[in-house]
Amino acid sequence: MKAVQIVKPGQLTIIDMEKPELSGPDQVLVKMTAAGICGSDMGIYHGSNAAATYPRIIGHEMVGTVVETGSGATNIKVGDRVIINQVTSCGHCYPCRIGRGNVCDHLAVRGVHIDGGYREYIAVPESDCYVLPDSISDEDAVMIEPTTIGIQACTRAELNKDDMLLIYGSGALGSSILKTASLICSHIIVADVQENKLETAKKNGASYTINTKEEDLLSKVKEYTNGHGATVSIDAVCNKDSLNQLLNATGNAGRVITMGFSTSPTEINQFVITSKELDVRGSRLQNKMFGKAIDLIGEGKLDLSGSVSHTFPLTKAQEAFDFVDSHDPSMRKVVLTFDF
Repeated sequence: MKAVQIVKPGQLTIIDMEKPELSGPDQVLVKMTAAGICGSDMGIYHGSNAAATYPRIIGHEMVGTVVETGSGATNIKVGDRVIINQVTSCGHCYPCRIGRGNVCDHLAVRGVHIDGGYREYIAVPESDCYVLPDSISDEDAVMIEPTTIGIQACTRAELNKDDMLLIYGSGALGSSILKTASLICSHIIVADVQENKLETAKKNGASYTINTKEEDLLSKVKEYTNGHGATVSIDAVCNKDSLNQLLNATGNAGRVITMGFSTSPTEINQFVITSKELDVRGSRLQNKMFGKAIDLIGEGKLDLSGSVSHTFPLTKAQEAFDFVDSHDPSMRKVVLTFDF
């Protein structure tokens, strides 16, 4: 079967490998039908993802159809369309015991630490598969995984209906957070440097937008929060300056969520954190949030249609990655398909 492997940073190769076999009674074999290209996939390709190991078959936004089940599989059957959880955890360490397997001491993420979904077939435990509703296509379903990241961030923030939320960044990550947040609270500020993204954010639930290329972030946040500052701020920009900017833009007793994965030094003002008694929390991956996302789709509260702008067959992965790197203004989500 064909697979996409990042041999080392900057080197993408289409390889032939053996079709996997079920290694246990609880496993199922999934024939892949769609796999999204995420910013973290691009980071592995470019060598800027500190968590990745090489060589690696990447891809963690994984959708497919079950073609074989082990004798112990009871909840998943042949023919089910499924999305696959990218997080694997041990179930025994301290984080796992307190229900936070997404930061397991022995965490292995498919497509990052172990091989992922850019291949024709993958064998996984049935417990890592979530059946998709008929209302969503395979291509659109890859957006469920980014949605779970947004759900995780809002959960870590303990976002509630009375919060005044600031989302810094309106790219793929910020947009996923906005879709979840708008189901919880109505006072949402989105900041970005691209006006077209801010216009889309307004349509998707943002009460206010700030173009940080033309406007001062802190003064506009103060204006939009009656002088208090945001009660919750979520960093979806994750550059060297963004966290410090959000610490300043968040009001007393607020929560600041950071999601960055850069290992470069970041300057932090301790006085701002202590004087306001801010909670600064990390949000990593997702903690079994696929069920919640699928329930929201089923209830008609979450519409992921129209998010995918371009598809490429798996065998043209290099072309797809080059296109993502081009930052073409027409690009939204790019998906690899398996109909080659």
